[in-house]
Amino acid sequence: MVWVRLLEVRDLRNIRHAGLELHPGLNVFAGRNAQGKTSILEAVGFLARGRSFRTDETRGAIRRGADRLLARGAAAEPRREAALEVEVEPGRRRFRVDGREVPAREYQGRLEVVVYSTDRLRVVRGSMRDRRQFLDRGASALWPAYRQVARDFERVLAHRNVALGERRRDLAVWTEQFVDVGGRLRARRAAYVERLRSALACGRGGFSPGEERYDLRLADEHSSPDEAEQRHALGDAVARAGPAELRAGRSLVGPHRDPVAATVDGADAAEGASAGQARSLLLALAVATLAVYREETGASAVALLDDLDSELDEERVERLCREVASGGQALVTTAHPAWVARVAGLGRVFNVSAGEVRCA
Repeated sequence: MVWVRLLEVRDLRNIRHAGLELHPGLNVFAGRNAQGKTSILEAVGFLARGRSFRTDETRGAIRRGADRLLARGAAAEPRREAALEVEVEPGRRRFRVDGREVPAREYQGRLEVVVYSTDRLRVVRGSMRDRRQFLDRGASALWPAYRQVARDFERVLAHRNVALGERRRDLAVWTEQFVDVGGRLRARRAAYVERLRSALACGRGGFSPGEERYDLRLADEHSSPDEAEQRHALGDAVARAGPAELRAGRSLVGPHRDPVAATVDGADAAEGASAGQARSLLLALAVATLAVYREETGASAVALLDDLDSELDEERVERLCREVASGGQALVTTAHPAWVARVAGLGRVFNVSAGEVRCA
C-alpha cells in the first residue's frame, strides 16, 4: 500500500497554506460548503497526477494573488518513504522526487488515486472522449505497458493525420503502424473494460447500487481482447474509410473515435439518467476502479471521495468508508456533520473553514 502520510498545500484556491498529517485509513474533512474541503482532495490529485481533477484550466486552481501552487507530500510504503512535490504555474509544471527535479514520465506512477467528485460527472454526462480518457487513465495505472501503447498510438495518430492532410508518400507506412498500435490499444482497453464490468456487476469494493444495474461497455466490434482480431478489424475499417479520410485530412476510425456506453438499466446515462443516477453510476465506477486496482496489483490506490454523503444514507456511507479504508487510504469530504461520529473511529477527522484545516 502507498499512502500519503504528510501533505503540504500552498496557494491552491482559497488555501494559502495547510500542513496535515494523514491517517493510512480514513480521513474525513468536514465543514460547510465552499470552505476548501474539496481543495484538499484536489491537492492529493495534483500530487499524484500533476493536474487537477476539477478543471483543465490550471490558472483557475491557483489562489488569487499567487503566481503558482504547490503540493508536497510524503508517500509512505511498508519499507520506504518518498518525498513527492508538484509545483504548478500557468503553462508550466515541475515535478520533484526526494528533492530532485524529474520529468513527468519519471514521476508518473509513484502515487495512484481514484476520484469520485461531481466535477468528474463528465465521465457520465460528457463526450466519448471523456469516457475513453477515464478508461485509459485507469488501465495505465494498472499496466505500464498500456500507458506506453497509449502514448505510441497518440504519436502515430499525429503523424498519420499529417500524412493524410498533406497526402504524403509515407501515408502507407503510418497506416500500417496505426493499425498495429491501434489494434493493441483496442484489445487492452477491451480487457480493462471487462474487468470493470465484472466489478460493477458483483458490487465489489463495498458499493451496492440497489435495484439499478450499472454498466460500461464498448461497441461489440471493439470488445475483443484479442490483438490479432482487433488489428484485422481495424485494418478493414481503415480500408473502407480511406477515401473519406483523404477528403477530411484526418483519421476517422480507430481507438480515438470509439464509443463507450455508460448505462443505467440498459439506457445511456448521458441521455436518460437522473442527476442522482448519474452520481451513483460515477460512484460505482470509482469503487469498481479501486477494486480492480487492488485485485490486479495487490496494493490500494488512494480513494478521493468528495461529498460522498450526498448520494448515500448514513448507514451506507459508514459501510462504504469502512470497506474502502480497510485496505488503503481514503479521503472523504462532507458538509453534514451528523454522520461524522459514525465513522470517526475509523481514522482521522479534520475541520475545514475558510481555507484553514485543523485536526478535530
